[in-house]
Amino acid sequence: MVKLIHTLADHGDDVNCCAFSSSLLATCSLDKTIRLYSLSDFTELPHSPLKFHTYAVHCCCFSPSGHVLASCSTDGTTVLWNTQNGETLAVMEQPTGSPVRVCQFSPDSTCLVSGAADGTVVLWNAQSYKLYRCGSVKDGSLVACAFSPNGNFFVTGSSCGDITVWDDKMRCLHSEKAHDLGITCCDFSSQPVSDGEQGLQFFRLASCGQDCQIKIWVVSFTHILGFELKYKSTLSGHCAPVLACAFSHNGQMLVSGSVDKSVIVYDTNTETILHTLTQHTRYVTSCAFAPNILLLATGSMDKTVNIWQFDLETPCQARSTDDQVKQFIEDWSEDDVSMWLCAQGLNDLVDIFKINNIDGRELFNLTKESLVDDLKIDGYSYEKEAMENWISKKKRTSPMTNLILPSMVLTPNRTLKMAISRWLETHQK
Repeated sequence: MVKLIHTLADHGDDVNCCAFSSSLLATCSLDKTIRLYSLSDFTELPHSPLKFHTYAVHCCCFSPSGHVLASCSTDGTTVLWNTQNGETLAVMEQPTGSPVRVCQFSPDSTCLVSGAADGTVVLWNAQSYKLYRCGSVKDGSLVACAFSPNGNFFVTGSSCGDITVWDDKMRCLHSEKAHDLGITCCDFSSQPVSDGEQGLQFFRLASCGQDCQIKIWVVSFTHILGFELKYKSTLSGHCAPVLACAFSHNGQMLVSGSVDKSVIVYDTNTETILHTLTQHTRYVTSCAFAPNILLLATGSMDKTVNIWQFDLETPCQARSTDDQVKQFIEDWSEDDVSMWLCAQGLNDLVDIFKINNIDGRELFNLTKESLVDDLKIDGYSYEKEAMENWISKKKRTSPMTNLILPSMVLTPNRTLKMAISRWLETHQK
C-alpha cells in the first residue's frame, strides 16, 4: 500500500526537481529558488528558500553525505550550498555560458557533473570547485545524467534521444539512440545484478523519454572486458511523454512521472505495475525515493510536491528474503529510525529512542523485554477509554506489569487497529 501523507505547496511556479538526503528533502522550481525540508515533520528549514540563481532552477542533488547540495540553472551556473546553514560554497560557471539543465554528484563525492543546453558536459572537482574535464555530445541538449553505483562511469541523455557513456576521465565509451523523440531522465539501480556463470556484476539503468516509454538496460564495465550496454525491456504504462524515473534505494521498485499527470510505481523484478498515483493536476516533472526509508516525493507543474509513504511490506518486498529486509532496516541511522517513528505516528517515542541511541540495527533487535526493561515502554495494548480512565484515577503504573509509566501520553497501536478493521471488513460483508 502507498498513501499520500503530505503536500508541499511553497513554490510559486513549476517544480522541476526534488531530491532526498538521509534527513532532508530539496525541491527546486521555475521560481528561481531551492527549498529545504526536514524529513522528520516536513517543515521548511529556517534558512530556506535558497536564493542565488537569476533564472529557473532545473535540477538539484545532494552529495552522498547530504552536507552539500548542488543546483543548476538557466543562468549558466551550478551552485554548491551548505545544507546546514544555507551558505553558498561555490558558484561554478559553465564554460560556454549555456543554461545548465542537469547536475549529479559521483558516489564518492569527489566529482560533480553538469550538463548544458548546448550539449557540453563538465566534470568538476567537488573539493576544489575547479573544472577537471570538459566534453560535449554531437547533437541536442544534455537533460539527464546518472553515475554508476561504483563511480567508474556515468551516463548522459540528450534531447535528441542519445545515451552517451563516459568514464571517470571523460572519455566517451559508447553512444547510441535510446529514445526516438528525446531522453528526459535516466537513473541507475544501486543494487547490482550478478551473472551466475561468469561472476560478473551488472547494473540496471532506466531511461525515459518523449516516446512515452521507459527502457531498462543492463550495463557492465570492467577494465579487462570493457563496456557493454544491453537493451533489456520496455515499460509502457504511460500514455504521454515520461518526464522522470527513479529506482528505490533497494532496487525493488522503479517510479516514473509523466505528462499524463500520473505517477506509476513498478516492481523491478516482474516489471508489473504496483501503484498508479493520480493526485497531481498537471505534468509530473520529478520523482525521487528517500535513501533509507520508504518515502517517495513527486514534483509537478501544479507547483506542488507530494510525499508518499509505502508500507514496509509492499508486494515486491514481501518476495524479498528475510536477510534483505534485515539488511535494509539495519542500515538505518538514528535519524532514519526517528523519521520512521514519526511516519508511524509514534512521535512521542522519538526522544526515548534518541536517548538510547537506537539505530536500525538496535531497532531490528528490540524485544518486548527490552522495550519494558531498558526503554521503559509498556509494550501492551489497551482500549483507549479504559486507559484514560485508569490514568484519570491518578494511577501511574502499567495495568499489566505494575511498573511506573515514564509518560502519560497514549500512543495508538496502528497495526492492531488495521488488523481489527480488516477483520471487520471481512466478516461484515
